[in-house]
Amino acid sequence: MLDKEIKQQLAQYLELLENDIVIKVSAGDDKVSQETLELVNEIADMSSMISVEETTLERTPSFSINRKGEADSGVTFAGIPLGHEFTSLVLALLQVSGRAPKVEENIIEQIKKIDGVYNFVTYVSLTCQNCPDVVQALNLMSVINPNISHTMVEGSAFKEEVERENILAVPSVYMNGEFMASGRMTIEDILNKLGSGIDPAELNEKDPFDVLVIGGGPGGASAAIYAARKGIRTGIVADVFGGQVMDTLGIENFIGTKYTEGPKLMAEIEEHVNEYNIDVMKGLRAKHIEKKDLFHIELDNGAVLQSKTIILATGARWRNIGVPGEQEYKNKGVAFCTHCDAPLFEGKHVAVVGGGNSGIESALDLAGIVNHVTVFEFMSELKADAVLQERLRSLPNVDVILNAQTTAITGDETVKGISYIDRETNEEKHVELQGAFIQIGLAPNTEWLGDTVEKNQIGEIVIDKSGQTNIPGIFAAGDCTDTPYKQIIVSMGAGATAALGAFDYLLRN
Repeated sequence: MLDKEIKQQLAQYLELLENDIVIKVSAGDDKVSQETLELVNEIADMSSMISVEETTLERTPSFSINRKGEADSGVTFAGIPLGHEFTSLVLALLQVSGRAPKVEENIIEQIKKIDGVYNFVTYVSLTCQNCPDVVQALNLMSVINPNISHTMVEGSAFKEEVERENILAVPSVYMNGEFMASGRMTIEDILNKLGSGIDPAELNEKDPFDVLVIGGGPGGASAAIYAARKGIRTGIVADVFGGQVMDTLGIENFIGTKYTEGPKLMAEIEEHVNEYNIDVMKGLRAKHIEKKDLFHIELDNGAVLQSKTIILATGARWRNIGVPGEQEYKNKGVAFCTHCDAPLFEGKHVAVVGGGNSGIESALDLAGIVNHVTVFEFMSELKADAVLQERLRSLPNVDVILNAQTTAITGDETVKGISYIDRETNEEKHVELQGAFIQIGLAPNTEWLGDTVEKNQIGEIVIDKSGQTNIPGIFAAGDCTDTPYKQIIVSMGAGATAALGAFDYLLRN
């Protein structure tokens, strides 16, 4: 099951086990069960501290990881956790054995204080780069709090269950049998949903910052590092550290790095941020800014932070087309991340709305998995690069509909079709299909600012050459601004510029 290189890496990690562990396996005669048995036995053969027992669990095939001689940890994998989930498996082995997790002490205390019994189930695909964050968070919570359990369900191994539950987006998390949330989540997000997030009073007591960065993507991280290196009091408020880059699978244009992946890059950046005296406050969103003697930043949990300067680096999100059915069928056939959700549409007919680079790249990815792809483009020609268009036209299972104004996404429990107007003939038409991937560009995350700073007609923050907005002391960087090029490396440079601009402002004021 494991190639030579992975086994060498795993052997090094297994040397860090603190106590003996038992892998309890529920297996049948099917192929996936036999592969599951092969995997756990192969792992057990690599360490004298690991043993395997056969048992009966709720799902077959599956296996749980437990410390020998103690109550079950509550950590279960249904299916084979390879691909992006292999790291989740390795961390579970270490943490169940007693290895201390790399997480802040205040997070551990919040987990320990959770009351009630919570049984979580997370449906994943092995190609999803966001799923491991959720799986690892819930596994960690299961290890720390005995009243919490978590099962990762790999979708392709449990197709009947996935279809029965209408799972059309990953990760999808169920709590005590009821749907809780879908999409990327951090451990802070989960704690907030359970009512166990950070205490607002603790935030209110913080001393004023010299620079407060709002946003934890590449631009925000760069700004925070540059500010902290000046020796001034620096903080970051971020809903999710990593921002939209966490949805990016392959990155090949980051100078000096031939290839990396979004989550890997942001993990390295977060590690870099943590090398400095930066107060990182995750799982929080800014709600309002008011200028008094200092800037007062109200957060969504009611807390208020104060700072002499602010750097806005809130990034952007996938733009919605704004038609009936789009929100109603989100995660029920309407999707935005091809890398994450494409495997759930295997053998189906799906649409891609948008003919730019993102849309055509998505269509190319989908074509190798689904039965048929229909691309809907509003304009009279595709906007994607010629090389992408050439590859698309070479595929037998892809249609392109030009001059298509999407008017509705239809369905019952899940997506069943797309209605559109042919802009040449003004004729209303309908295509029956089972999924729609929306790929029409980005929208800046700036609505919460209201009229606090000047924005252009599409909501981007207007900045000058030093990154300053029209409000002295408020700077901005990255995809939330009117900078024309939305690239990781551009955002990083803009973050550095904004931090240097803020430092210069502090010196002069």
